[in-house]
Amino acid sequence: MIVKEKELVLWFEDLRNVDVSIVGGKNASLGEMISSGLPVPPGFAVTAFSYERFIQEKKIAEQIYNIIKETITNPNDPRQYDTASKKIRELIEKTPMPKDMENAIRAAYRELNKRLELKDTFVAVRSSATAEDLPDASFAGQQETYLNVKGADDLIDKVVKCWSSLFTPRAIFYRNEKGFPHEKVFISVGVQKMVNSRCAGVMFTINPVSGDRDEIVIEGNFGLGETVVSGAVNPDDFVIDKNTMQIKERRISRKTLKYIRDSKTGKTVHLDIPEDEQKTVCVSDKELMMLAELAKRIEKHYAKPMDIEWAIDQDLSYPENMMLVQARPETIFGIKTTEAAKMEENQSKDLKVTVRGISAGRRGYGIGKAKVVLNLQDAHRDMTKGDILVTGMTDPDFVPFMKMASVIVTDKG
Repeated sequence: MIVKEKELVLWFEDLRNVDVSIVGGKNASLGEMISSGLPVPPGFAVTAFSYERFIQEKKIAEQIYNIIKETITNPNDPRQYDTASKKIRELIEKTPMPKDMENAIRAAYRELNKRLELKDTFVAVRSSATAEDLPDASFAGQQETYLNVKGADDLIDKVVKCWSSLFTPRAIFYRNEKGFPHEKVFISVGVQKMVNSRCAGVMFTINPVSGDRDEIVIEGNFGLGETVVSGAVNPDDFVIDKNTMQIKERRISRKTLKYIRDSKTGKTVHLDIPEDEQKTVCVSDKELMMLAELAKRIEKHYAKPMDIEWAIDQDLSYPENMMLVQARPETIFGIKTTEAAKMEENQSKDLKVTVRGISAGRRGYGIGKAKVVLNLQDAHRDMTKGDILVTGMTDPDFVPFMKMASVIVTDKG
């Protein structure tokens, strides 16, 4: 019998939600979904114990935490987070991994290839922090994901890069804000068979704008779901009645960009979508109904509103091509009562509307001076507390400035 707490690598099917401290929220959730019979691509987790042993054995843990203490003397100065992050990530990435750890990861990758009857299968390498995706805090998107990774050498390199991404500027900032001690947050890495997506996106078992628990919202784009998750495109958007399973609303966006695997190099490439295809719907009604049914199953299993990532594999036929690659608690309205959501909506009804857009999650309203910010340099120079942040799209590294802003207005995302 395996003692999970001391394993270097654990397979998804051996994981459950209670294993967050061992493999992080993302990996624990994948194991939980597999155990419930949901369609999840196979894979394994490099455990948080591996990371913890790495920084302790290589004697860099104390250096990491000292860099944060010595560099971030003003918690409101985003530049200090950038400086600390660069120093820590360089330290981690230049430190060699213990040999037995490397051997365990290589052996698991060989086993994954054997199970799939493939040679050097493409995998997604995804960070999974041990404090991730709690009901009152979402750590999602603060660490890094690497797609279309192929071969054991590339996999080892990307595992170390995921480890170092525990200390991105936004991750350090968020832990400080939420009061999570840095030395108590560790990182696991998920290694999952890559879905060669025809289209992909996210779905919510609660309307993330209105808080309506009787609606499922599905968003998608052609290619990999990264364009939707990162906000690189305005996706197709569907609202489905959870009780009648009727499509109540559909908004087919002009989708200008897709990320796909290059058939020659195997690398992820960013391609412009031809103009005559930009308004083509990315997902069929039959596929929408299947996704909505899967969303209901996940919500019933977890007994709370959920935020789910999905993908449709172009190499498989329906319904085997319908895949779930992540599920976590929805953290905007999921912890609010319906009454509280309605009260918030009523507060803004008397305001005069000059221009209207799509809400990314209503939180009341704010007042401030509009600052047009095109890049991080502009943000460092111009943003002050209470300003309205106006930009094309918020990069995750904008998080410290988003915290300063009273309102955020973007073209995309």
